[in-house]
Amino acid sequence: MDGIRDASASAAVERAAQPIVVEVASSARLAEIAQSSWADLLDRAAIANVFMDPVLLQAAAQANPDRRIVTLLAWRPLATRRQLVGTWAFAIDRAPKSALPINVLMAPPCPNSYLASPVIDRTCLDDVLDAMLDTLDADRTLPKIAALDAMPVECPIMEALTRVLAARGSAPCVFDRFQRSMLVSELDGKHYLERALSGSSRKKLRQHRRRLAEQGTLTSRIISEPEAVSRALESFLTIEAAGWKGRHGTAVLCRPAHAAFMRGAVGALAARGAAWAQSLELDGRPISVQIIVRSGPAAFTWKTAYDEAFRDFSPGMLLFEDYTAALLADRSIAVVDSCTHDESSFMAVWSERQPIADMWIDTQRGGSVAFRLLARLQQSYRELRAFAKNSQLAPAMKRLMRNKATSL
Repeated sequence: MDGIRDASASAAVERAAQPIVVEVASSARLAEIAQSSWADLLDRAAIANVFMDPVLLQAAAQANPDRRIVTLLAWRPLATRRQLVGTWAFAIDRAPKSALPINVLMAPPCPNSYLASPVIDRTCLDDVLDAMLDTLDADRTLPKIAALDAMPVECPIMEALTRVLAARGSAPCVFDRFQRSMLVSELDGKHYLERALSGSSRKKLRQHRRRLAEQGTLTSRIISEPEAVSRALESFLTIEAAGWKGRHGTAVLCRPAHAAFMRGAVGALAARGAAWAQSLELDGRPISVQIIVRSGPAAFTWKTAYDEAFRDFSPGMLLFEDYTAALLADRSIAVVDSCTHDESSFMAVWSERQPIADMWIDTQRGGSVAFRLLARLQQSYRELRAFAKNSQLAPAMKRLMRNKATSL
């Protein structure tokens, strides 16, 4: 362990020669960054992530002031100024998908968010990550476990994080892995969908579109004007709450703070042209709505809903055809993230895949016995949870895990 600490200390000394300075940003600081430095960082970022956008972090803080969000900003000194080279945000909260009664640093920090990766200048990944972890380690008021839900695992950010953690004497504890649908293609919409969908599926969708058009004027609109985007968001919220998610209590409107966050985030992004909606409408009435947000060259199909009164016509899939074609037609968009948790939805029609994992990392140099013990308990809980899902074993298993954690 002494050898590990010596190696980590040497790495810190090397970094100190060209120091990366990390600050914990206030809400006012985030507003300044959103106006001044964020777009420039996106041009240099290894991976874009809209869920680390300063305006989303502000919206989350305003919607739920009692929930602490820790935002790290990393700066590199230049000859006449400082340059923003990284941002990574966490909420302090109970560990997600866990029975352990502990607080962790949770990324992404905002509700209804689907990517945990930091946004970092591609030229200094290791130095920025090391400096960020040092900042988290040095603050005694912060938990020392970072729970990264939906972390891309085959990308420069994860490769750098693995190297940095190894140099610090630890390794990520990886839980669930899955493949996320992505849209990355040089094809136009027509040819992409011809390749992705069978002939019989395309024929069925044409029939649905024709039958739906027989009931009134059917239109598909891209909505980008900020006030109109806000109205489209309200249509989405209403449609989602009227469907199965509303009945199960998981619709955005079922949690007022989540709805306030969505309204604030989409409004702020739309004001700078980074959020829009696509809507399938019958006689002017939205029957399916997709909310899309953007960060640099990456778009994210954030939220979608359809009116279940029209389910026999597959309005969600019809709109999917429309926005797939529209996204492929926009050559300024390099990649589209489906924001899905698995391949069970119709978004799996997109044939490109990004491996994603949920994981925990230790922010402390040299690692810790507590992290290793808690990570093993969490791994065991998640394995048992998957086995016992929807069975009578689940409540008893949760009580058992809580008792074990309490006794540590």
